[in-house]
Amino acid sequence: MREGSLEAPTRHPLDWENPDFYDEEKLDAEMRRVFDICHGCRRCFNLCDSFPRLFDLVDESKSGELDTVASADFKKVVDACTLCDMCFLTKCPYVPPHEFNLDFPHLILRYRAVEAKKNGVGAIDHALTETDRNGKWATLISGAVNWATRRGSPLRGLEEKFAGIDKDAELPEYANQSLQAKAKANPPARNEKAPARARKAALYATCYGDYNDTSIGMAALAVLARNGVETEVVHPHCCGMPKLEQGLLGEVAEAARKVAAAFAPYIEQGYDIVAPVPSCALMLKFEWPLILPNDASVKRLAEATFDLSEYIVDIARKEGLVDGMAPIEGGVAFHMSCHSRAQNFGQKGAELLNLIPQADVAVVERCSGHGGAWGYKKGNFETAMKVGKPAMRQLNTAGKKHVVSECPLAGIHLEQGIEQLAGDAPKPERVGHPIVLMARAYGVTSE
Repeated sequence: MREGSLEAPTRHPLDWENPDFYDEEKLDAEMRRVFDICHGCRRCFNLCDSFPRLFDLVDESKSGELDTVASADFKKVVDACTLCDMCFLTKCPYVPPHEFNLDFPHLILRYRAVEAKKNGVGAIDHALTETDRNGKWATLISGAVNWATRRGSPLRGLEEKFAGIDKDAELPEYANQSLQAKAKANPPARNEKAPARARKAALYATCYGDYNDTSIGMAALAVLARNGVETEVVHPHCCGMPKLEQGLLGEVAEAARKVAAAFAPYIEQGYDIVAPVPSCALMLKFEWPLILPNDASVKRLAEATFDLSEYIVDIARKEGLVDGMAPIEGGVAFHMSCHSRAQNFGQKGAELLNLIPQADVAVVERCSGHGGAWGYKKGNFETAMKVGKPAMRQLNTAGKKHVVSECPLAGIHLEQGIEQLAGDAPKPERVGHPIVLMARAYGVTSE
């Protein structure tokens, strides 16, 4: 037996359509096998709150070993996991192809899938996963929705009581018009003499990009147009990440089939698929092919998909970006989000920023602690702030004018933590995505 592994980690497809996947005794046996290995290693103690909870359970048990930890207590470990994938990709020495075959995040996902199948998902939690429906309605009455969900609103106490959303958590605002509508009304002029003019891209709007912060998508369209890329905005359906977090694998598979079918004609016409939110790119490129390994359309989509920063850097390397960017003054503190890191393509967001003259980039590779909707929940928010504090501290003390994360939800969470740390001192300006700074450098508006 080899200790650890030097090979690149590989993942096995999720066998979620096999009845054994939902067998509670078999799940418990696998939980005990994996948790016992984790207990013996403890390399991941400082990643998130899941592992400290596990190790405390073991250390406080009668025998000091996993055999006297009750299976019912495993839920405490499961509930703290944000599916960030950092244990699998950066810490665990026993991931496949090692014979121990550990995939902690997918084990947690299996536990949640068993829970969802057995007990269902609560009405409020399920409603929160319907991001397309929620976004379509919220943009129609964005003023009222944003007032109701803003910190300090008299309704936040009721939201905490009935929806379980912590009243102190900063929530994303909704736009008054979708990205698709804005792009249709104000298409940027395309530079047909640019080196990358032969490229075509379908920008996957994503729920957040379509209904919340449209500046990211508009900046992407402007930068791509300046560089000659023929671009269309497409949003057939949510990627299903919120449903994945709840263990609703069947609904995630349905979303994958819908989106893959919608993008198939674009891929046939030579379009690249570009996702501006790392979590969504991760779903298309990696999670969907593991959920539907035999679906040819899903596989084709995965092969055609780029993360937005990855795509801009690819243009810069292969064709070259057009000149005309002005320097960005004051420097940039860049947060490398977990789902950017999970794509295993390097620091593409930082590479994008370094294409801007005098960007002066400081990179922070620490978890924001947010974990999507998990970080908003009552009972999780304080933990999310605690886990994210090292990143917040590094970003705040970097001495840069701007702070940016490729993950927009992480960015909002980090900004809230920076505000607490900075107090009355000057704070850096949060920007929604590195592409927004590139659009500014080019002198093109992002809205």
